[in-house]
Amino acid sequence: MASFGWKRRIGEKVSKAISQQFEAEAADDKDLGDDDDANWVLAAKRRKEVLLEDCLRKSKELKDEGANLAENRRYREALVKWDEALQLTPEDATLYEMKSQVLMSLHEMFPAVHAAEMAVQRNPRSWDAWQTLGRAQLGLGEIALAVRSFQVSLHTFPMNPEVWKEDLSWARKLQEQQKATKTESVQVLAKGEELVQESIPDYDFESDEIVAVCAAIAEKEKALSAAKTMVIVSASGTVETVTEQDNCPATPDETLFIRAR
Repeated sequence: MASFGWKRRIGEKVSKAISQQFEAEAADDKDLGDDDDANWVLAAKRRKEVLLEDCLRKSKELKDEGANLAENRRYREALVKWDEALQLTPEDATLYEMKSQVLMSLHEMFPAVHAAEMAVQRNPRSWDAWQTLGRAQLGLGEIALAVRSFQVSLHTFPMNPEVWKEDLSWARKLQEQQKATKTESVQVLAKGEELVQESIPDYDFESDEIVAVCAAIAEKEKALSAAKTMVIVSASGTVETVTEQDNCPATPDETLFIRAR
């Protein structure tokens, strides 16, 4: 509250006692104003704390209600409760981790992975959030990522036998099977390429059989080329095919026939 005072006119006479009394009252008003400002700040801070407490209390109630619904396999209703709780406490990693578990039960793996990633972002030291993330990644077939998530979970909480004996052991077994399958596929492909290459025979063109076949073909071509044929069209229009042998070079009289090819 601002202090208030009269402005003295020029030439106006004011007694010293009245002036001192006025200054004292102005100082009291100023102190009172400072107290009011401090009280307003404290009141606003208190209201904020009360509102935060109410949000935390309401979020916890919604979280518990969702957990009870999930235990009774009412997963969709549980998700609704937890979404309402996240509106009040958006930084609660536990809510995201619980959502991921329920989404995996509904076989919705992509949203499950996303919810688990949100959980580990908000609390990187939450071993159960990393464990849930690894399980969701396994559901997507991301075995290498799942192995890493389980390793982080085990590093955060080394005394957890469930992650070591069940999750990480199973993920590594799947990883070995995946590597073995890839190796077998590569071997099958390589073997198939070898079979294709072996299916083309390597002929020996200098063998006796090939030489005999070539000689027979040459003899046949020679016999065909020895006999020459021609088509004769007579003046009257009669067509006749005549075979001319090399030892019989005589041909019909050209005055009677017209040679045609």
